[in-house]
Amino acid sequence: MKDFKDSLKQIYKEEKLMFFLIIFNTILALILFVFSIVNLNPSAAVVKIGYGDIGGYRNGSWADMLTFPILAIIYGFFHMLIALRIFKKRGAGMTKFFLITTTVMILGTGIVLLRLLEKV
Repeated sequence: MKDFKDSLKQIYKEEKLMFFLIIFNTILALILFVFSIVNLNPSAAVVKIGYGDIGGYRNGSWADMLTFPILAIIYGFFHMLIALRIFKKRGAGMTKFFLITTTVMILGTGIVLLRLLEKV
């Protein structure tokens, strides 16, 4: 834990943009987590869980929608730990690329969730 705090302090002092990206990713992941938990709808017997070009929307149970909160936890916490490790091993450039990619993945997951909720 001490190493985690030291890494964040070093990033804050040296790379303000990277620190902003870490905070931004954490906030986006938290928003995705709360939004996906609020929209789980466990009382529904059938929900839309996916989309395929050939078969259209696929039905499933509300438990299948637990994928989205799990992804939010992965994006928010584990990707931050991975980013700190990349910073130590590869430097700031690769870490910024990883964090921007994570931001795009979070936004993409949110868009998929929104599209699935439209069809319910």
